[in-house]
Amino acid sequence: MMIRAAKIEKRYGNFQAVHPMDLEVRAGEVFGFLGLNGAGKTTTLRMLGGVLPPTSGEIWINNIPLLTNPVEARRCMGFIPDRPYLYDKLTAREFLRFLGELYQIRIDELERRVNEGLDEQGLSDVADALIESFSHGMKQRLTLAGALLHRPPLLIVDEPMVGLDPRGARQIKETFRRFASEGRTVFLSTHTLEVAAEVCDRLAVVHKGRIARIGALDELLEPGDTLESVFLKVTEGA
Repeated sequence: MMIRAAKIEKRYGNFQAVHPMDLEVRAGEVFGFLGLNGAGKTTTLRMLGGVLPPTSGEIWINNIPLLTNPVEARRCMGFIPDRPYLYDKLTAREFLRFLGELYQIRIDELERRVNEGLDEQGLSDVADALIESFSHGMKQRLTLAGALLHRPPLLIVDEPMVGLDPRGARQIKETFRRFASEGRTVFLSTHTLEVAAEVCDRLAVVHKGRIARIGALDELLEPGDTLESVFLKVTEGA
């Protein structure tokens, strides 16, 4: 399993953000994590990404225990939060070089990967422009190029399609599918049902800090159902 979580939960005083949760995500799949705002999606992603420690429970990333071996586990993942931070006074190329040095990628290999990442995300023509001049979609694609720079087997992404135009959204969706076809894993949190239905192999619907439904799309749908109708049933009254 690429991700295995056993009884992870998160409490803030008397508030239970995530109830004890078991989760397994396989290698080579795009896994969708759906829910309303406040359902516990981002909190769960931050625990899986090693950004936020769980109140209790265990997490393994690519069979490496995250809580006791966090550096090695994080090397296995690229993590894109819902509001990634970029250095606006760097160029796109400088930003990727900076990340590559943090990942300790060899200089000769780094230049090749930087050029490949810029090309894959359609940013080669603006490689030497300052990031502050980029549109929202260009910044999203640069963030994705940075998260994939060290060739991780796992990509964890929180709401990647917000504010993207159709072309940018399609480019990122194609990146996710290509990533999974190489035997790697995408863990994708979103409340955009169309994106989830289009790119995800399996889905979990989260409600009030618990996984309410999980499975492949055809396993979640009964005759006459759509993903929207299942989602609304699960979150009814919220």
